[in-house]
Amino acid sequence: MSDTVIGEIDPRWTIRSINGGVVTGHASLLRMSFAEAVADKYVDAEINDLAGRRPSGYPWRPPVRMVARARASHPAASVTGAASAQSEPPYLLGTAGFGFWNEPFVLARRVWRLPEAIWFLYTSPPTQLCLVPDVPGNGWKAQVVHSHRVGAILAGMPALATIAWARVSGDQRPAARWVQRVSGAHETLIDADMAQWHEYRLDWLSEAATFFVDGTAVCRVAHPPAGPLGFVAWVDNQYIVVTPRGQFRSGVLATGEQWLELDALAITPL
Repeated sequence: MSDTVIGEIDPRWTIRSINGGVVTGHASLLRMSFAEAVADKYVDAEINDLAGRRPSGYPWRPPVRMVARARASHPAASVTGAASAQSEPPYLLGTAGFGFWNEPFVLARRVWRLPEAIWFLYTSPPTQLCLVPDVPGNGWKAQVVHSHRVGAILAGMPALATIAWARVSGDQRPAARWVQRVSGAHETLIDADMAQWHEYRLDWLSEAATFFVDGTAVCRVAHPPAGPLGFVAWVDNQYIVVTPRGQFRSGVLATGEQWLELDALAITPL
């Protein structure tokens, strides 16, 4: 498909509205939003084309180009800083983004599979998704995760050994390198202000995935996932902690009103 104006919600999208999340389309604008979220309840507003499909039936494989014009209600935490004395932080809380993935964790169907993703991803504090050494564990990023491959399985045992060593010694550097080998993750922080309109483009080819912001290449990753994957765009109030010391936890955050808007989206086979 190729959409250039998405104010009318196309029936190809599955709308996911959880605990107050709302997806609305008007004029040439699609908004995923929620009025507020409390700290004990997951809230999500999302469109996707994965629901009801088996992974083999996900619709997107390379070569394909995705172009989206987007903005959020708040800037990224990396723009304004993670600390604030205000009652409401001046940055987006939770996670948000758009791109392609394989929905690896589906609790309702007790489904778990190795994660694959090629997307623009935002995570706020207290998220610490530490998949790439020397890259902050949260922020507005271009990210590729490619763990569904033989190399990930072979790296599993060394990764567990170095994680155990990190817990004992406090030295996370070896574990961080092995976590990246297991996850197949590559990511780059994006400087563009999320609260302003920007054009985000992803060229997903068999040999490489290249991310662009306003026409400028910001990240190129060789040998990305081969698919198939599905498209997703969302905003929620979730956080997750995954560190080379073996820390793993997740939860939800209390927030005020938040939203992610798209005024154009094109996904075009090349």
